[in-house]
Amino acid sequence: MLKKLATSAIVLAISAGAAMAEFPEKPITLIVPWAAGGGTDAVARILASGLEKELGVSVNVVNKPGGGSVIGHSEMLTTNPDGYTLGFGTAELSTFYWAGQSEIKATDFNPIALVNFDSGAFHVPTSSDWTDVAAALEEIKAQPAGTFKVSGTGTGAAYHLAFAGFLKANGVDPLAVTLVPSQGAAPGFQELAAGGIDVVLSSLPEGMAMMQAEKSKPLAVFSEERIAAFPDVPTAEEATGKPFAGGTWRGVVGPQGLDPEVAKTLEDAVVKVGNSEEFVAFMNEKGFGLRVRGSEAFGEFLAEQHVQVGSIMNDLGIAQRKE
Repeated sequence: MLKKLATSAIVLAISAGAAMAEFPEKPITLIVPWAAGGGTDAVARILASGLEKELGVSVNVVNKPGGGSVIGHSEMLTTNPDGYTLGFGTAELSTFYWAGQSEIKATDFNPIALVNFDSGAFHVPTSSDWTDVAAALEEIKAQPAGTFKVSGTGTGAAYHLAFAGFLKANGVDPLAVTLVPSQGAAPGFQELAAGGIDVVLSSLPEGMAMMQAEKSKPLAVFSEERIAAFPDVPTAEEATGKPFAGGTWRGVVGPQGLDPEVAKTLEDAVVKVGNSEEFVAFMNEKGFGLRVRGSEAFGEFLAEQHVQVGSIMNDLGIAQRKE
């Protein structure tokens, strides 16, 4: 009888061990809420490549564009919380709730790790009389609202909100300038060169070609530190005396309900890859801002983003919900 009980216990132990196999034991899907070929897709794929080596399983990037990224982000939130389907969240998910596009809030996600922050920058034509941001802000304040036009981004997009936040931080009404919406930085810079607008809102790397052609100059970058690839461009604080950081970001998120040990395994892997020589070299070469933060810091960042984005969108009059 004892022998039978011992045998049964061994069988149960083996079965339990099989059932509780170490995570991960099968391929992982990483949802990208934007189309293939863009910046988010590129960063996601280099990250996935590193995660494959770190976790020992395939990490498949699946693009789920549509609805201004609402479709992909929604799927990240509703997927089975087993750790095998994750999302590569972007700054846009902080706007859905306030814009009335979805009930999704940035704080609804399980933060795994932040890997990127691309700071916005204040670009003007080389012919501009403005030699620094402080002078630009003073003139914007002094002239009637709508005198100056900006472009390079869409209404309510990350760089638009970053610029509005920068104005607000410096005592300027975010509605003092008129946004001419564009499908990205490239058409904005074309309009800048043609003299149709006064400022382009974009990252520094997006303005590289125009800088090299001596058609535009960046007066400041909305970053806490100078960008290594653009050492001569002052930070917002250096330019105005007031600290400010704003732009777009990317990080790995999952649904609520993830097993804490699974979440920790994923966090450790993403942070390790984010700090790896290969990933850092890729980000620096392509001009992407590197900001690696673990789960706790990323969660705090998402909470801050929810509040800040809501405040700025209300200031701009584009929020569908009040703060």
